[in-house]
Amino acid sequence: MFLGENRHAVDDKGRVILPSQYRDELQGGAVMTKEVDGCIAVWPLEDFEARAQEMAQMRRTGEQRTRAGVRNFFATAERRELDRQGRIAIPPSLRAFAGLQRDVVISGQFDRIEIWDVERWQQREESGDEVLVEGPSRI
Repeated sequence: MFLGENRHAVDDKGRVILPSQYRDELQGGAVMTKEVDGCIAVWPLEDFEARAQEMAQMRRTGEQRTRAGVRNFFATAERRELDRQGRIAIPPSLRAFAGLQRDVVISGQFDRIEIWDVERWQQREESGDEVLVEGPSRI
């Protein structure tokens, strides 16, 4: 399970160090995908397989726009491994999609990790705080 928020920097080779509490769940490998709201998701392989089944079902039953989104989801997904220092390389295409330059937020989201540009994260966090203040019925 992935929880919490951490700030790190992307190095010159496009790698980011993942928090130590996340690494054990990713030792078998990970898949990086584009995620809604303009971030990158990092999925453990078995969780990605479950998500992939959901996406495949959407493709079979969805409209053309849905099928195009699912096609893009799979076409831009990247299998990744952690290096010995606990870093994961983010492909240039995914860095561009998420607007990642240097400073990033790594956010645990239960079944996956999200990697955000700091400014995008702050904007989303503010709107998320407003929803929480309004109460559980707004979530």
